[in-house]
Amino acid sequence: MNLMHPLRLAAFAIDQQGGNPAGVVIADHHPTVAEMRQIAADVGYSETVFARADGDGWRVRYFSPESEVPFCGHATIALGAALADRFGDGIFDLTLNAAQITVEGRHSDTHLHAALQSPATKSKPATEPVTEAALQLFGLTANDLDPRIKPSLANAGADHLILTLNSRATLAGMAYPLDPGKKLMRTHGLVTIALVWPASDTLFHVRNAFASGGVLEDPATGAAAAAFAGMLRDIDWPHGGEITLIQGEDMGAKSMITAQISPTPGSSIRISGGVRYL
Repeated sequence: MNLMHPLRLAAFAIDQQGGNPAGVVIADHHPTVAEMRQIAADVGYSETVFARADGDGWRVRYFSPESEVPFCGHATIALGAALADRFGDGIFDLTLNAAQITVEGRHSDTHLHAALQSPATKSKPATEPVTEAALQLFGLTANDLDPRIKPSLANAGADHLILTLNSRATLAGMAYPLDPGKKLMRTHGLVTIALVWPASDTLFHVRNAFASGGVLEDPATGAAAAAFAGMLRDIDWPHGGEITLIQGEDMGAKSMITAQISPTPGSSIRISGGVRYL
């Protein structure tokens, strides 16, 4: 495969529409870090995944247009579909920079579908200074938050700040300046800041700011979905073992993420969705 011509797929698509675009490079070796950064910048999506054969599995790295990230859910879903398309349906072992995970790719009629098992999850309440800085960034106040889910730092391979809102209209109005957002996220080690509105106990509408990677907003964020699902488990939210996240709708790229939650604290979250070629 010509490394300068990656595959382009959209993860978490709904009926061959929407989804989050990702670049996918499958090769017998990784380019240099400088080359991977340049390829990701040339592709221009929020992330490009690079996979090389490694024994019986795959060694995987993820790059945004501006930085390497430790784990990216939507690019992993796109990779799972691409591997299934090339090698047949199956479960593929992936070695990340700091974790071992799997992704499953399947064909269903004319559709592609993939599911990943996230890294282990953990969460904790966000500190007041981080919360206040984030609220100020988005032009929000404490009155805009849903008191049932406190601001939290959630992790499933990468750190995300979760702010849960009490209004769908407030979520739809999300706006923030990119450069101050980038500074805030990088200062506190955040990959994204997720704004969430609970439509019910098991259905959530989400917007993810991704300034840390040089991208204003992601239309579907599997890593943040896994982190959020793990956080819901930690706070004993009545999730019933599975939640659905609708993301990208306000960007015109409606996407759907399914998260299956086992009862074991800290255990992996299964994230799944449809995939389409671009």
